[in-house]
Amino acid sequence: MQYIISYQQPNSHFIDIEFIIDTNSQSTQLVQLPAWRPGRYELGNFAKNIQKFQPYDEKGKPLSFKKLKKDLWEINTEKTAQLHIKYNYYAAEINAGSSYLDDNQLYVNGVNCFLYDSKRINEKCYLELKLPKTYKLATGLRQTKTHQFEAKDFHELVDCPFIASNSLKHHSFQESKVLFHLWFQGECKPDFNKLENDFKKFIANQINDYGEFPTKEYHFLFQILPFRTYHGVEHSNSTVISLGPSYDIMNEKGWYNELLGVSSHELYHTWNVKQIRPIEMYPYDYTKENYTVLGYLDEGVTTYFGDKYLLSSGVFDWTQYKSTFDKLLERHYTNFGVENMSVAASSFDTWLDGYVKGIPNRKGSIYTEGALIAFITDIFIMKNTSNKKVLKDVMKLLYTDFAKKGKGVSDLDYKKSVEKIAGASFNEIYDQLIHGTADFTPFLEEALTYIGCELKISPSSNYNEAKFGFKVRYENNLCVVDSLYPNSIAEKSGVSVNDEIIAINKCKINNDFEQWSNYFGEKEQIITLKRALGKIENIDLKLEKKIYFNNYELLKQNEKDPNFKEWSKK
Repeated sequence: MQYIISYQQPNSHFIDIEFIIDTNSQSTQLVQLPAWRPGRYELGNFAKNIQKFQPYDEKGKPLSFKKLKKDLWEINTEKTAQLHIKYNYYAAEINAGSSYLDDNQLYVNGVNCFLYDSKRINEKCYLELKLPKTYKLATGLRQTKTHQFEAKDFHELVDCPFIASNSLKHHSFQESKVLFHLWFQGECKPDFNKLENDFKKFIANQINDYGEFPTKEYHFLFQILPFRTYHGVEHSNSTVISLGPSYDIMNEKGWYNELLGVSSHELYHTWNVKQIRPIEMYPYDYTKENYTVLGYLDEGVTTYFGDKYLLSSGVFDWTQYKSTFDKLLERHYTNFGVENMSVAASSFDTWLDGYVKGIPNRKGSIYTEGALIAFITDIFIMKNTSNKKVLKDVMKLLYTDFAKKGKGVSDLDYKKSVEKIAGASFNEIYDQLIHGTADFTPFLEEALTYIGCELKISPSSNYNEAKFGFKVRYENNLCVVDSLYPNSIAEKSGVSVNDEIIAINKCKINNDFEQWSNYFGEKEQIITLKRALGKIENIDLKLEKKIYFNNYELLKQNEKDPNFKEWSKK
């Protein structure tokens, strides 16, 4: 399978693609466009971005075709030796998993826009890019000639995104005999000395714990954007990370810690997901949903270790690590969907609403709940092995016994591997937290106590959250009800999620609702709402004694605790 990419008017955002494949004397040829991309478990409907589509034979004669599904075409190839499909793709969205074209860059995730024959997915693929001579290429693909590349199969081709631009900033370094590349596209001022120093620390620790790195080279592709954004997507020998705003990227009190966090997270995916992969995704089927309950392993364990490695390698101090852990606690305890759906079931349902807010209190998060369960499991293993083994030993076992042997991992495989390393039954955590909806608090408190830490719970500092039981968010200069504590004063008084709050006690709201609510305090609070259908209504919130939303905080009680020292360095 061969692909030729070009474009005419970059600001139109249309990429021109020619797909070439031998027909092998078939009278008809089926060609598929991927329906989703690995790393985001939802249907992408990429075919909606194709504007023009026309197949030709090797002499340029148009061929007849029909569409069988939204992203599947059948082409009449009778008496045709080689099929050429010319089509275009609208690339106007820029994030870590999309494709984008303008007069500054060509950025392509091939899984968005490359056609393929599903029966020949394991054949070699060839890519040619018709680009300005001044453009540099950032990609993990193997280059054969200038702007020409080849991949061993379609899986590798679409797992190697690329950025082509004349404004790429590049730096490379070696760590643990692996060549690492840092590529920055967009307005930014990367401090490569600082980046290399920090990256080498967490990279060395991750490689040391697994004993090897799966690839000879690795590319960090950063899309730096002028607005606030945070997104990363893993690949076998690279990652694309979109971050912004530009001015905050290297700011240690701003977005720099997030850059380190997402980079460590995505690097860990090189083993966990790209190698240690759910059995349901071994191999990937790009034509439909690939359901799995293992999101708690794929994303939860990765989220936990992404931050943990920054602590154990000395990139993060305790304060920085505590900040990331506190965010996990806050997200967990303010999501009442964890009472309705386990993290395993939530993983299965990522294909429904995994990346949008969804209906109130329906499901948990494979990232948040998965990370907290990973921490609890880590301590569980330490306790049962007198600190000789940890969760990292489970992950190395999965790598050697499954990934390196070309096998996918099942939910039960993970359970058995934990039990093998811990030498104890994993049933309680597995049944109650992974496949159940039990309260995390006693599990967290027990784990934290073991390493000399404490879970501090105190009322939210925002009066509306602690006393009335609702949170707000601000969007487009509007104050909107974001979430409701079940059976709280606010819910029983008639407040609904997504109501717009216009005023409180006849004072107009200007992105300052919490301040006004704190100001009025125990005085009766009457909020003026604009309902979904435009109706204006006043809601009288009358105080009760119960506390609803709390703040949750990780406290280090004894930094000399031997268990803490063991945990923090491993």
